[in-house]
Amino acid sequence: MEKEYVRYYSHCLEREMEINIYGHGGRPVLYIPCQEGRFYDFENFKMADVCSDWINGGRMIVFSIDTVDGESWTDYNGDPRWRIHQYEQWIRFITDELSGFIWEVVSQKNGFPYEGGILVFGCSLGAAHAANLYFRRPDIFDRLLALSGVYTASYGFGTYMDELVYQNSPVDYMYNLPADHPYIPLFNSQKSVICTGQGPWEYPEYTRDIDRILKDKGIHTWVDYWGYDCCHDWDWWYKQVVYFLPYLLDD
Repeated sequence: MEKEYVRYYSHCLEREMEINIYGHGGRPVLYIPCQEGRFYDFENFKMADVCSDWINGGRMIVFSIDTVDGESWTDYNGDPRWRIHQYEQWIRFITDELSGFIWEVVSQKNGFPYEGGILVFGCSLGAAHAANLYFRRPDIFDRLLALSGVYTASYGFGTYMDELVYQNSPVDYMYNLPADHPYIPLFNSQKSVICTGQGPWEYPEYTRDIDRILKDKGIHTWVDYWGYDCCHDWDWWYKQVVYFLPYLLDD
């Protein structure tokens, strides 16, 4: 498997961000690690092995990055305004800086200009970030795979609410999305998957909340509920990735 390590300076975060890139061709995939995860988790937790056939087969190029969860969602004793500001800067790093870098790298590896969208993928809290990126910027992200996620910012910020928390809480801003919003037909021209198990350590109510909102808005998302034996752990996420990736990678 072709692998590259890069350090990318983010002006939004005012620091270097570490990235692992896996693959030599295909569609770009942005992998968001689990809670407080690091850029090497895609490999260390064996998700690279699970995706190896698609990566080695030139179907996808994976960009695995760091979170800033420890400064934002999970810094429960910190100032909530500063924490959500840090998270928003991380979102801006991805949308305003990293996305252009991803398109440049993918175009170079494919040997022609890549003009499509990016598949964003995460598990657990990584799924929350992935869904937030997809719902906020479907002009950048045209595929979503969110496994065992939470879709409300209250998970990290409790009862605190301001404009930044609101715009990073999908159940809140999607609930208020106007019926004639131009993003709705854009969502419906793309592919998105939200999945949860209903077994130990899973919280399917988070998925049911966003599921109801999406159905009410007429947004077509494949929302899948796995059984009561399906727990919040890697072995099940491996199975779900193998199940859903062929659908998401099929143009």
